[in-house]
Amino acid sequence: MFSYWERKNFFSYDLIVVGAGFTGLSTAIHYRKKHPKAQVLVLEKGVLPTGASTKNAGFACFGSLTEILDDFWKMTPDEVSALVEMRYKGLRQILRRFGDAALRYEASHGFELLDAEHVSAAEQMDEVNKMLKGLFKKDVFSVVKKPGKFGFSEQVKLVIENRFEGELDPGAYLTALWTEAASLGVKILTGVAVVEVQKDEGLVLAESAQKEGVFEFTGAKIAICTNAFSKKLWPESELEPGRGLILLSKPIEGKIPWKGSFHLDKGYVYFRQVEGRLLLGGARNKDFDRERTLEFGTNPKIKTHLHRLAEEVIFPGRKVEWEMEWSGIMAFGPKKSPLIQAIGEKTAVAVRLGGMGVAIGWEVGRSLSRLLSKM
Repeated sequence: MFSYWERKNFFSYDLIVVGAGFTGLSTAIHYRKKHPKAQVLVLEKGVLPTGASTKNAGFACFGSLTEILDDFWKMTPDEVSALVEMRYKGLRQILRRFGDAALRYEASHGFELLDAEHVSAAEQMDEVNKMLKGLFKKDVFSVVKKPGKFGFSEQVKLVIENRFEGELDPGAYLTALWTEAASLGVKILTGVAVVEVQKDEGLVLAESAQKEGVFEFTGAKIAICTNAFSKKLWPESELEPGRGLILLSKPIEGKIPWKGSFHLDKGYVYFRQVEGRLLLGGARNKDFDRERTLEFGTNPKIKTHLHRLAEEVIFPGRKVEWEMEWSGIMAFGPKKSPLIQAIGEKTAVAVRLGGMGVAIGWEVGRSLSRLLSKM
């Protein structure tokens, strides 16, 4: 039961945001800035964001060479360019807004490992650079002249460098968003699971972690920012979940001969070093069907594949010992661009970030805030 004071002060808002990840917090911040007197509430079912915001690898990236080339099979050149531009400008926005130090950002460049199957991608590198020249003013991709310096196995035929990418700490980014939201008076409630949104009425039905019964919030406007989990609140959507596994090793003996954010296999696999450890993840393309899930967990097939890559390709001939693992849930769909739209008289969504929440969450939140302001 709730008291009179609780019902009076904590259940009615100008805007209710469902989901406290990068997109949800960004939406709340932008809306509050535009409407300084608005009462804004963010609801999150977990103690920390549930999806992928603080469960990703911390790549400040916008697409490897083979990933961009692969996009041409599904998108026009203009659409591919627009997608890269959205991601890159999104990264520049959060770095300007919060600063490199706050996000623990390092401009350590991005790299892609090409094996015999994918080495032909280098033949199209100049064409991709030309396409992106208008945005970056310089060539984005170049061939590393001495790939042997990284110590990778002979399976790696070429290494492609991207001078515009880097790495950051997703937890530091979330902390920066928390600080900004708090300074604006945005309220954040965790441990509150939303079970239904009545999109035209502005009603949000939720339950606590203790499952003491369903209670009701009212909002003049509602923003759904739960990415893949939005399917539960918006069943008619075409969202498709994609689980990503990440492994973190114990400290690697000796000096690691490389630094940066690395991709292979069309961007599906990624790795970097974190405090002398190997962080390695991805490979959902090895078992797409089982990774289309909203359940957190470990796919043994993918885990075995990543272990093999660590000991045969990244640190050939060396035994890598693992310390921890986790998974995050992303959202995909027929198109790679984010989906920002009204789905009711008082409700709008911002979802389908395609594994690029770090790069585009802030700008997607801004766009959703503008849409909500017009509703």
